[in-house]
Amino acid sequence: MNPVTITLRREGARADVARRGAELRGWHEQGRDLMWDRDPHWWPCSSPILFPIVGRLKDGQTRIGGRSYAMPAHGFAATQDFDVRSIGADEVTLVLSSNDETRALYPFEFELSLRYRLHETGLQLSLQVFNAGDARMPFALGLHPGFRWPFTLPTRERHAIVFDADDSPQVPVVTDDGLLASTRTKLPMTARRLALDSSLFEHDALCFLDAHSRSLRFESPDGAAIVVAARGFAHWALWSKPGAPLLCIEAWTGHADADDFEGEFGDRPSTRWLVPGASSTHGIDLRFTPPRLE
Repeated sequence: MNPVTITLRREGARADVARRGAELRGWHEQGRDLMWDRDPHWWPCSSPILFPIVGRLKDGQTRIGGRSYAMPAHGFAATQDFDVRSIGADEVTLVLSSNDETRALYPFEFELSLRYRLHETGLQLSLQVFNAGDARMPFALGLHPGFRWPFTLPTRERHAIVFDADDSPQVPVVTDDGLLASTRTKLPMTARRLALDSSLFEHDALCFLDAHSRSLRFESPDGAAIVVAARGFAHWALWSKPGAPLLCIEAWTGHADADDFEGEFGDRPSTRWLVPGASSTHGIDLRFTPPRLE
């Protein structure tokens, strides 16, 4: 059975997952719709899966075994139809296997599986990358969930991101081509708190590479929060468009090319490798905290 969209339910919570890209299209907790609604005026996605690259390649090309391959930003997983492996009332597992279309961009045999599960405290996404071929396989993986901003109040003012560990406020500058420059900019962080403002995103994403934090807390001034906790990811990114009523909290294993990068796919910083028959597991946990009682 391969329905276009799968709806999961548990004790008043709901999650909507599309087969296209295995994308989370909706997440409802305590009567609130927390996911971005895919308004194309701002951003026509809600939570794309990034694979087998994260970010952009220099000149949109990479080399694998001496041969050039073109690949769009964030790879191809978001445009592929996943198959439903198993489904229940509150969980679903979807799988993408290598095919002729993926091999033209990325010449490896793989299986990418995602499991969404509603549980008593939130929504869990578990991912596994499996090398189904007979050669070592380089890859990067990322999650790109977008949330409403604001998600409980009528205005976007006085929201913040709170890190659970001490991370540097110095982040790389993103070039006009979406690559990472060697120069850095300093964010106005106070202790572990970053006050959110549209001006922060005038030059694309804020990339916290090799971060210490394992979870980020998206806080509303009324005390409500969306908590995103990562498993198996090295980097965080925050992204929006100036003025847009959305915020993406992204977890990555890899990142965009540097603006001076030269080399093969496997030479890209943060690239991970799988030997034949090996797998790598990752995930995020989403949790909603309601507003304070006045």
